Amino acid sequence: MLKQLKFAILAVALVSFLASCSNESSSNDQSAENVDNAALSSVTPNGTVDQSALGEQAGQPADANAPTGPTTTIEFAETEFDFGVIEQGEKVTHVYKFKNTGNEPLIISSAKGSCGCTVPQWPKEPVAPGAEGEIKVEFDSKGKRSKQNKKVTIVANTNPSQSFIYLKGDVNAPEQPATGTPAQ
Repeated sequence: MLKQLKFAILAVALVSFLASCSNESSSNDQSAENVDNAALSSVTPNGTVDQSALGEQAGQPADANAPTGPTTTIEFAETEFDFGVIEQGEKVTHVYKFKNTGNEPLIISSAKGSCGCTVPQWPKEPVAPGAEGEIKVEFDSKGKRSKQNKKVTIVANTNPSQSFIYLKGDVNAPEQPATGTPAQ
């Protein structure tokens, strides 16, 4: 009798397990079908894929950095500065001037250099429509050598939400003593 009870419990457990696997499979099939339908509905009339529509249908925002409120426009007097040739260890500072050319206050939420050697400072207060502002960027050449091209990414309530400014130049590094054993 005990043997039959163990067998019955094992049979019920096995049937339950198989039933749950079957439900998972149909759930995965439904999920795959939804992705296929989303992909098909994202094809434009000229045969290209509309990536923004595909992301929205998959439950992802079209642009994670897209501003949620009113947008404006920003115009830089220059987007690239060449600091020329400097010696390793020197610091270079440059000020990029910009103007809010839109009809809404410009809010810069962040500015980030492409590495720790490039540090931007930006206005934390909104810049009124028609007003001008500055972003000060400092490049520290310590440990750097040869050609340098640094990018600063600015995120603001503009469309697109990211703007880029660049700092480039050459860093002269002192000659390093030869290491190893001399040839004989």
